[in-house]
Amino acid sequence: MSKKSLAILIILIAIILDQVIKIYVKTHFILGEEVVVFDWFRIHFTENNGMAMGFEFGGKGGKLFLTLFRLVAVSGIIYWLIQNIKKKVHNAVIIAIALIFSGAVGNIIDSVFYGVIFDGSNHKVATLFTDKPYGELFHGRVVDMFYFPLWEGVLPDWIPFIGGEMFTFFQYIFNPADAFISVGVALLFIFSKQAFPKDEPVIVKE
Repeated sequence: MSKKSLAILIILIAIILDQVIKIYVKTHFILGEEVVVFDWFRIHFTENNGMAMGFEFGGKGGKLFLTLFRLVAVSGIIYWLIQNIKKKVHNAVIIAIALIFSGAVGNIIDSVFYGVIFDGSNHKVATLFTDKPYGELFHGRVVDMFYFPLWEGVLPDWIPFIGGEMFTFFQYIFNPADAFISVGVALLFIFSKQAFPKDEPVIVKE
């Protein structure tokens, strides 16, 4: 399989998987509903207006800025991917960039379109392609659902600032797109020499 075909295949599978899971959760769960798969893994439906892992970003104006910034960013990522395909870099680098691109696009789809194709999820299951959307174009909310509370308990008193307080690890709720981005970044770190090769010094013979 060529590097170009590999990248296209990963992007298609990742974006479709991300959207299928998000649409299923959105159309089968009420906001805040939780299903316990294991004690350490739960499906917990939540939405956010901002960045990955549920972080918020500056209200309605900040939301629009973030969405537009993501659109610009994915343009840069796809250019980066094309250049690396031309350079025939290691497949792990191609996979990493393709995953990062897919994750960014997956969350952009939520931000751009979900506000106009879904109604609200408060106290009811949302309807897809509703005639009463909850938002407007470019102001959709990102759907999150994966929750891994691996450990919950009170921290020892000797820990500065947060000692004696209740703490959950891992407390963030995320979605497949976030996971793709995280895996992509991890791969780039592991294969950093292939992703960011240093130019060989030019030796001038006298």
